[in-house]
Amino acid sequence: MPPEETNITRRGFIKAFNSLLAATGVAVILSPIIAFFWPKNLEEVPSEPVAVGPDGSISNGESKKVRYGRYPALVINLPELGLVAYSAVCTHFACIVDYNTSTHEIECPCHEGYFNSKDGSVISGPPPFPLESIPVYVEDGTIYIGGET
Repeated sequence: MPPEETNITRRGFIKAFNSLLAATGVAVILSPIIAFFWPKNLEEVPSEPVAVGPDGSISNGESKKVRYGRYPALVINLPELGLVAYSAVCTHFACIVDYNTSTHEIECPCHEGYFNSKDGSVISGPPPFPLESIPVYVEDGTIYIGGET
């Protein structure tokens, strides 16, 4: 008995290829949506303190972003106040804010929102609320944010 030959027509090949492209497109669109609604860690704010680094690792007038639960936190070493920490999520449209070392303000790059680095209050722009303050403390030579102070 001779082996059967399968003849794929040009039209059949194009249909199969189009189906493959459509399936790939659907997967590319759906995978980030599924990942958004199914995060690895559902904890918005960690229940335990988060280590930022060794004491003195953030120079005077400098800042550092650290992972704080689902979103980052911004830790700033202010010359007048020492260490302060805020949620790095803008209260206007959830963009990630940055500390400007020359103006000593916290800036939102999306819609030109500005926050006071001393207390997180809104200076100007569209943000309706101040940044959420996070407790900061140093224990055994390590900077921690959050948790019980």
